[in-house]
Amino acid sequence: MESEKTILFVDDEETILEIASEHFQNLGYHVLLAKNGREAVRLFESTNQTISCCFTDINMPEMDGLELAEYLRRYDNSIPVVIMTGYPSLDNTLQTLKNGVVDFLVKPVNLDQMTLCLKRVLRERELFIKNILLNRELESKRRLEELNRELVMKVEELGVLNRIMTGLMSLNTGPEVLNHLVKMATAITPARQAMFYAVNATLPGPLALAGAEREDSTGDGPLFSKDKNGFAASDVPSEALTGIIRDIAKDELPLVADGENLAGVSGTICALMGIPLKIRNRVFGVLIAVTTGSPTAFSEKELYYMTFMIQQAAYLVENHALHENIYENLVSTLSALVKTVEARDAYTKAHSARVKDTAIILAEDYGCSREELAVLDFAGRLHDIGKIGIRDDILLKPGRLTDEEYEKIKAHPLIGESIISQLGLWEKEKKIVRHHHERYDGTGYPDGLKGEEIPLLARILSVADAYDAMMSDRAYRSEMPEKEILKIIKDGRGGQFDPRVVDLFLSLCARDRFKQIYDSAQGP
Repeated sequence: MESEKTILFVDDEETILEIASEHFQNLGYHVLLAKNGREAVRLFESTNQTISCCFTDINMPEMDGLELAEYLRRYDNSIPVVIMTGYPSLDNTLQTLKNGVVDFLVKPVNLDQMTLCLKRVLRERELFIKNILLNRELESKRRLEELNRELVMKVEELGVLNRIMTGLMSLNTGPEVLNHLVKMATAITPARQAMFYAVNATLPGPLALAGAEREDSTGDGPLFSKDKNGFAASDVPSEALTGIIRDIAKDELPLVADGENLAGVSGTICALMGIPLKIRNRVFGVLIAVTTGSPTAFSEKELYYMTFMIQQAAYLVENHALHENIYENLVSTLSALVKTVEARDAYTKAHSARVKDTAIILAEDYGCSREELAVLDFAGRLHDIGKIGIRDDILLKPGRLTDEEYEKIKAHPLIGESIISQLGLWEKEKKIVRHHHERYDGTGYPDGLKGEEIPLLARILSVADAYDAMMSDRAYRSEMPEKEILKIIKDGRGGQFDPRVVDLFLSLCARDRFKQIYDSAQGP
């Protein structure tokens, strides 16, 4: 093991260096020699070896032993330094202690004495290094545990934020967003109950729009009610700030009505959290959450979660409102185009509206979802918008169409699809507009789709469209008797129309489900 140790001897007496070098090399140590402190520093900095111990004289030219000891202490305080001197004094002894010297030998130094000193110093150095390594290991372990705790907290935080965002992104309307807010407030905080109040200068007081109670709540009743407002609109200024109120005494509760506490409160409210929902820097409403019973307060992190959720909800509510406004404007514009088409032909006035209403009744009885009904509502109103691209002499021709003219008419589903496509919206609606003249047996147009290949809503609209066409006066014929119309539709079962849709349609006709649509169309 000694062969792994490197000993540095620094002395301006060459005899001492030669004797010490020979002795310790024989013991298996690697020995480095220097005549003064400056030479020792150059040797120390140039070698890649680790110095295990340094024996140095005090009085030497260029750099004495005390300066060398100070240099080594600053460079690597794990290197033990042993001072050798022939002129010991109290001042030198005290000075060596200040410089981190571990031992003090008086010349002439006995080699056995030096050997014992070296072994003791190396043993103490080894313990010192082990202690340093142990401390570093303990510090690393402590830091690792701290990082692990931080990581767990970050993962937990990201999990909550992801839960908030995932929940919000699946919502389609403003009321759904507000209901989600109050439910999440009781799910990710200790709140017993939460309520969202709309605050508007035009309202006499705050209007409760949504409320939720913690699933594991054992309270005696709701903290909030729509019959008894908890605060006045004037209490929520436009610059309202987010905050938590802790340790609320019952008689100090800020949310009061007519001098009384919140309606239904059956215990002490321990903490209250209020967060305003702002849209374009104006307060739209306030989310209020409270804890009761045991003294449970909201934490700053829970306030952060709720603030984050409110901010995201504000963006979503604003986007929904903007989207609905754009949607309604586009629908109004397209509906105006449809009315323009229908105005060209007095015989087909309000045809699209009646087809849409008939198709909606059919789809509802068929079991279509709310989303499918919304798609059908849009597509039904616009299914013939492509006729705006058909010339009047063809569209309004009183007699039979030639094959060439009929081919022009058959283009209107594609023209309609193209018009809607320009808006970049409504993929499902485009398919219905395109395929509402497909036939169940595959002989329809424009793509010759067959059976289930035709979208269900297009199959439903097809029956409603044919029914209204035969129920209306046309330039080339008069309105047909309903009995004859129903026979034609029944005969088209499996050919032109989906059999199941036909059966359902005939069943609804037998119950006069479409009577109101056509009675109102005929007028008084």
